[in-house]
Amino acid sequence: MLVAFPIALTVCTFGADLFYWWTGDPFWARVALWAIGAGFLMGLLAGLTGTVELLLVPGIRSRPPSWTHFVIAMSLLSMLGANFGLRLGGYEAAVLPFGILLSALCVGFTGLTGWHGGKLVFDYRLGTGGTAS
Repeated sequence: MLVAFPIALTVCTFGADLFYWWTGDPFWARVALWAIGAGFLMGLLAGLTGTVELLLVPGIRSRPPSWTHFVIAMSLLSMLGANFGLRLGGYEAAVLPFGILLSALCVGFTGLTGWHGGKLVFDYRLGTGGTAS
């Protein structure tokens, strides 16, 4: 759940930004603020867990794609924090144009991070209890 919730909340933030842009209703800007805040905080927990696992499990640490996944995930976490921080100063004013662009970038990085994480699971069988082929 530490991974699924930040992903869902990142996508929800982008969706709420699009609805705000479409309707102009401040409700959607508030939804985006709460979604990105919760996504960022849960992402911090996921990042902490992933960092501990990366540093303590030799089978993970020895795979170069693990480090690629780590760097992209930490970049995403930085963008989520920036997106949340941008909105704290005024959630309605923050949406257009920078908030929505940052949300779209976060969704893109979420996909990239997930793709690299999927490679670790399916290609290297990390976290599945199986052996790498």
